[in-house]
Amino acid sequence: MNDPRIVNISDLREAARQRLPKAVFDYLDGTADDGVTGRDNIAAFSEITLKPRQAVMTNPDLSTTVLGTRLGVPFLLTPIGYCRLLHPDGDIAVSAAAKAIDTGCILATGAGHSLDEVAPHNDRLFFQVYQMGGRGAVERALARASALGVRGIFVTVDTPVGGNRERDLRNGMAALIGQKLLPKILHVPEVLAHPRWLARFLLDGGVPPMPNVTAQDGRPLPAIDVAVALSRANINWTDLGWIRKVWDGPIVVKGILRPDDAKRAVDEGADGISVSNHGGRQLDCVAASIRALPAIADAVKGKTTIFMDGGIRRGGDIVKALCLGADAVLVGRAYGYGLAAGGGAGVRKALDILRADLVRTMKLLGADTVADLHPGLVRLKPDFRVD
Repeated sequence: MNDPRIVNISDLREAARQRLPKAVFDYLDGTADDGVTGRDNIAAFSEITLKPRQAVMTNPDLSTTVLGTRLGVPFLLTPIGYCRLLHPDGDIAVSAAAKAIDTGCILATGAGHSLDEVAPHNDRLFFQVYQMGGRGAVERALARASALGVRGIFVTVDTPVGGNRERDLRNGMAALIGQKLLPKILHVPEVLAHPRWLARFLLDGGVPPMPNVTAQDGRPLPAIDVAVALSRANINWTDLGWIRKVWDGPIVVKGILRPDDAKRAVDEGADGISVSNHGGRQLDCVAASIRALPAIADAVKGKTTIFMDGGIRRGGDIVKALCLGADAVLVGRAYGYGLAAGGGAGVRKALDILRADLVRTMKLLGADTVADLHPGLVRLKPDFRVD
């Protein structure tokens, strides 16, 4: 993707907005209710300033190891469902782009591509776990993940029900991904205004089912049934024992915002936690992830691997999260905008932007390695609220 006007993630967001029908862009970009948490996920980073060490020459080494897996950069690509709506290459393109910059990705339970299709493109593949389809469906998916060499699983615990995403409701998103033709008429003018997206969508066969959520007879879950499946899919603390019995690799609990829940996850045997509010797409008016991170790091740092996601738009955001206690971060919308804007090349553009930002920030900060990033390199502004 060689457009010289695209120099940051905000530019990619605008390119995605232009290339997608409104309903699809709003699905990617939207948050729950009034979007308070979604906005603060980004804004909170501006309340953290950096304290550089001067007259220090550095050649930063961005590599780190999490959950026994070496990464060339201190971030993984977090799961986004329905990636094939953004571009038909979807999760395959995402996986390949992650490998190209020497890192891994987490495949969504609700991915439009199967584990078998994605695994050959990245040997550092992780898998997200919801209990969609019941325990049998989860056990079948985990057996396949194990056979394919998946490195670990991220068990999402913050979705007992889908968030109130009003942009999706207003746009009639359910009609677009449903099977009935008549309700889709609402979308005809907007879709026809994006002929390249429409052509790719039709050539890809429309909205695919969820191949990683299968019934006992092997049938995948239709995309339109996901909301109902999610309402029956919440994972409780007691479920972690069952998951441990059927999965012998690393387990990360994703969706933690409180120190007591972080401690509970460690007590239940989690190998990692992800400080996350689901990108502001679930319960609105909860803490921005970066605000919740310091207290959680104080509670469990050194006892488990700590990830953080939410609001990452620049390499400096990654640096700030690592200084405040994360071992690595998870990047989501940034690469989603890239996928929508330019397929696999767009994802690579997003990741190259973040990596270049990260190198430049570490050089200016005077940090040689990820291990050099510590709280002494940041200052919280007086109005920074720690939750």
